[in-house]
Amino acid sequence: MTRTRRVRAARRPFWRWRRNPLRRHSDVVEAWIVLAVWTLALLGGLLAGGAAGAAVHRSFTDRSAATHPVSARLTENAADGPPVIAGYDVGKAWVTVRWTAADGSTRTGLAKAVPTAKAGSPLQVWVDRGGRLVGPPPSRAEVTCESLATAVLVAPVVATAVWGGGWVVRRQLLRRRLAEWDAEWRQIGPQWRNFSGGKG
Repeated sequence: MTRTRRVRAARRPFWRWRRNPLRRHSDVVEAWIVLAVWTLALLGGLLAGGAAGAAVHRSFTDRSAATHPVSARLTENAADGPPVIAGYDVGKAWVTVRWTAADGSTRTGLAKAVPTAKAGSPLQVWVDRGGRLVGPPPSRAEVTCESLATAVLVAPVVATAVWGGGWVVRRQLLRRRLAEWDAEWRQIGPQWRNFSGGKG
């Protein structure tokens, strides 16, 4: 491709912005719609992705703030408990543990421990503000990964939705333009055929 052709190809998308006798009002409207759609798709996608990622991060942070670790002790050998058969802790066993709550009462619950753990062994568990046994909160790396993954997934979805809305608007504009052309041709067509000797 020569330099002249490359320049013409680069200018082609911007012809609606230049003054020329063939440019219609609908062409200018379409140009603004295209600009608005791309701007909203990019900015909207980035903002929505950032907001979704921040919401996930805030949710995990609130969850971490609502739990705290306590020291518990196994009431039985872990080898006697049922094995964990799903998740990241496959290979561990469910075992009953006992700990002392903040109000001084003794609590028990099920926790995961390595099969070699013996009765009376210490085990760190996590409880919520009500003293109920809960799973450990996610690490900082896990929170960061989840937040980024959410942002990466949400951003293109929002951008695609905005682009789809713009495509529908442009489609309606094109139909209106074609209808206007048909109406004008019905008026100009007979005159054109008269000028061309009935051959137009």
